[in-house]
Amino acid sequence: MSSVLGIVHMFPTLMGTYGDGGNVAVLRDRALRRGIGVEVVTLGPDDAVPTHGDLYVVGGGEDHGQVAAARRIRAHGALSAAVDAGATVFAVCAGLQVIGESFEVEGGAVEPGAGILDVVTRRRHPRAVGEVLADPIAPLGVPRLTGYENHGGGTLLGRDAAPLATVVAGIGNGAGGPGGDGTEGAVAGRILGTYLHGPVLARNPALADQLLTWAVGCDLAPLDAPFVEELRAEREAYLRLRLLGWGPRSS
Repeated sequence: MSSVLGIVHMFPTLMGTYGDGGNVAVLRDRALRRGIGVEVVTLGPDDAVPTHGDLYVVGGGEDHGQVAAARRIRAHGALSAAVDAGATVFAVCAGLQVIGESFEVEGGAVEPGAGILDVVTRRRHPRAVGEVLADPIAPLGVPRLTGYENHGGGTLLGRDAAPLATVVAGIGNGAGGPGGDGTEGAVAGRILGTYLHGPVLARNPALADQLLTWAVGCDLAPLDAPFVEELRAEREAYLRLRLLGWGPRSS
């Protein structure tokens, strides 16, 4: 990585539903507060994907935007080249589908994805909508994840992708039937995808720090941000009570 962290925000006018652009703001803020210089490149719908970024962020979107983004990303293979050079990729919901091998849109058409993550997505019924609690199983060292899902796709992981988490409440990847297969998200190397909105990195700052660690190539200094952790703890406690009927965890 250069002396400045290069964050590439991928086509937010096509792929930016449910506040996913906030993930870029969280990454930028948590880097700057550690004294890490940041340059954010925001791509318009017709902009070419640069190959020199350190961290690429893809949000969610509707079918038409998803297809347009997938075709743009595939056009010159720049994202694949960046991954081959060591870049980190973070993708949410439709973004997770776009960076996979293929995805199905309304009406049954199957669109090729960017092919940088070994997952395939097909339509699922009913649509997965609601809050999610999930326990990470990838070796990331991050605590329980919370987020909001709203997707009509079921994503099946291939052997070259590992689940990000196990679903405690909610649907997650949604493969294998109405209740899903119990997995949430996917990880392969420095590529990480999830179905969680929120924005997910605001609700799960440790996940943001993991992405930054990959992108800068070294451990990060801790942040003194008690209000962030207090908000996160409040949100998790509320969701445990709402979704599972659990009270506060005992110390």
